[in-house]
Amino acid sequence: MTHDEALALYNAGPKVVTKVLCDLSKTIESQQEQIKVLEAKVAKLSKNSSNSSKRPSSDDITRPKFSKKKGKRKIGGQPGHDRHDRTPFSPEEINRVHNYTLPACPHCHGEVIIMDGEPRVTQQIELVEVPLIREEHRSYPVWCPTCGKIHYMPFPPEVYKEGLFKERITALVAYMKNVCHASFSTIRKYFRDVLGETVSRGYLRKVIEKVSQSLEAPYNELLDRLPLETIVNVDETGHKENGGKFWTWVFKADLYVLFKIDKSRGSKVLIDVLGKEFNGVLGCDYFSAYRKYMKDFNVSIQFCIAHLIRDIRFLITLKDTETKAYGQKLLDEVKNMFKVIHDRENMTPETFTTALEDAKEKITTAALNDVASNLDKNGKEEKREAQNMANRFRLHGKEYFQFITTPGMDPTNNVAEQAIRFVVIDRHVTQGTRSEKGRQSNERLWTVVATCALQGRSAFNFILESVKAYFHNQPVPSLLPDSS
Repeated sequence: MTHDEALALYNAGPKVVTKVLCDLSKTIESQQEQIKVLEAKVAKLSKNSSNSSKRPSSDDITRPKFSKKKGKRKIGGQPGHDRHDRTPFSPEEINRVHNYTLPACPHCHGEVIIMDGEPRVTQQIELVEVPLIREEHRSYPVWCPTCGKIHYMPFPPEVYKEGLFKERITALVAYMKNVCHASFSTIRKYFRDVLGETVSRGYLRKVIEKVSQSLEAPYNELLDRLPLETIVNVDETGHKENGGKFWTWVFKADLYVLFKIDKSRGSKVLIDVLGKEFNGVLGCDYFSAYRKYMKDFNVSIQFCIAHLIRDIRFLITLKDTETKAYGQKLLDEVKNMFKVIHDRENMTPETFTTALEDAKEKITTAALNDVASNLDKNGKEEKREAQNMANRFRLHGKEYFQFITTPGMDPTNNVAEQAIRFVVIDRHVTQGTRSEKGRQSNERLWTVVATCALQGRSAFNFILESVKAYFHNQPVPSLLPDSS
């Protein structure tokens, strides 16, 4: 406001001045409200995988990252480390031997005497030029004078089941598709360029369907076993199908992993897989489907503390000083609890449990006491982020500490997130699925891949044994170690 405008306002009288001041006050209040809304939007946009439950793939890759300081260690093997050499092939594994003997001394060119000592050995491996065996089954016609007809002897049942591809090459296609994340187009190129065979994408799809059928029993065995487990960790991620949105769920037990693809991301999937009477402890994040499942069926849950830490870190990024202080205090207590966990080896079991219980009480106290709060003139909470965190502890605080009284339970949900990681890679590399059969194939093959990795078994060998059993109508192998 200029000097002349201020003078004119003074001469206008007190009523006009009062009105102008009221208008200015309303304008200031309106602008303050807009500032608060914009600050909330900025805070929301600043969320990433480090301060929220957002996945790392959603982070803004254009933001500059802090580069780690380079250490003094040089690239390669370090001094004092043991040398790692591959185990030589045994004599029985060698297909061809090449012998070398000097005909004369390389220095004086004199005559040499062949000794009986051990030779120096260098071993190599190579692909055969055409690593395929091409077979043909022939059934010759016979004439029956009695009925006056020509008859052919039927081929063995496994020949009809196998089709063009026999057991090992069928297993190879499945391995390339679901372990190597190769698309049908990539597999087709491999067959054309390396194996010298032309095959259509449609036929490769049929091959995967045969593998899927061979894995039906092992998959269902795990599906039936899951509701009986004492600890199950769960996570979910998106899945593409013909432009539609599905969800891949992972269920991680102690000795196996099971995948389920569903249109729903709700608690319905948990009911379908684990049932309404699941009596174990469910490890998961704070997603609403898990909370509903817990509430409806009184299920014990361990919410992921790693996700909790990220949500607490978000409080520290806010501009409000009271909310920041509240978040920092809570974060410090959670970190102190992890210090106790990391120092477990130096404690007796009794001391460790007591220390955890003490850390639990301090975290709960920090979450529920001195919570930042301020109501506006309409009675609306302005510091709702801190209040939301406190309400979370009021409603579900004990669900963050089930691991204290549940042997084998992890305070985080990392095992489920790690188990689902290769599925996320597959989603980025391939084109997803196009039908219910495709989803079913992925569920079963991903289950085999993850379970075999967990158990230290060969996924290719398990797929091969399953395909063999399917082609020859024999009992299929089991993914459960105690019954295989």
